[in-house]
Amino acid sequence: MRDYGQYCPIARGAEIFAERWTPIILRNVLYGCRTFNEIAAGAPGLSRTLLTRRLHELTQAGIIQIRVKSNGHGWLYEPTPTGQGLLPVLHALALWADEWLDVRPEHSDPQIVVWAWSQLYLRREALPDKRVVVRFDCEFRSRRYRAWMLIEGGTAELCAFDPGFGDDLVITIHDTVMFARWHLGLIEWSTLLRSGAITVTGPSGLRRALPTWNSHPESAKRFRAAHRNQAS
Repeated sequence: MRDYGQYCPIARGAEIFAERWTPIILRNVLYGCRTFNEIAAGAPGLSRTLLTRRLHELTQAGIIQIRVKSNGHGWLYEPTPTGQGLLPVLHALALWADEWLDVRPEHSDPQIVVWAWSQLYLRREALPDKRVVVRFDCEFRSRRYRAWMLIEGGTAELCAFDPGFGDDLVITIHDTVMFARWHLGLIEWSTLLRSGAITVTGPSGLRRALPTWNSHPESAKRFRAAHRNQAS
C-alpha cells in the first residue's frame, strides 16, 4: 500500500481504506462473505488477481484473517476486531451517499441487487416450503443479464445457468434504476409493478410473496429513520 507520509489519522486510515475496490471487499466480508468466490461474486468487474492482492494487503494490515476451512479445502476470510471497527465507517459512507448522491444508471447493475438479495438479505423465515426457481432477465449496458435464484431447504443459491427444474417465477427488469431504488427501500414494490419497471410472471401466490423474501428494503428504511432520529 502507498503511504501519504502524514501523521493525520485521516491520511493513515485512507492508506488502507481508500484503495480501489477495498471498500467493496470490506463490505462483502463484513456482511458475511467468507470464501474467495463469495467475495468475488459481490464485486463484478474486480479481477481475481486484484482481489487476491487486496486480500493479502488487508491481511498484512490486520484487517482480515485467513484460516483453513474445516474440511481442509480452501480458505475462509474473516474480519479481525480491527476490521470490525470499520463497519461504522462503511455505515457513515452509506448514509452520506444516500443523502447526497442519486442512484444513476451506471450504479444500477441488477447483478448486484440479485446477488445481495439472495446472499445477504434473504428472509429465510418467509420462504416457501417447496422448491421455487426465480429467473431474472434484463439488459444492462448493452449486455444481457440472466440468473436463477434456486430456493430450496430454507436458503437460496444464485445460479448463472439454468438449474433445470423449470422457472416458477420470471422477473423481467425493464428499468434497473427503479429496481435498485426498490432494493434500497426508496420506492415500493407496487410502484415497480405499476410503473412497468418490472414484470413478474408466475402463480399469483408466489408473485405476491416474492418481495417479502428480501429483507433489505425494510431494513434500509429503518436504518435511515434511525439516523434521522439521531440527527434530530
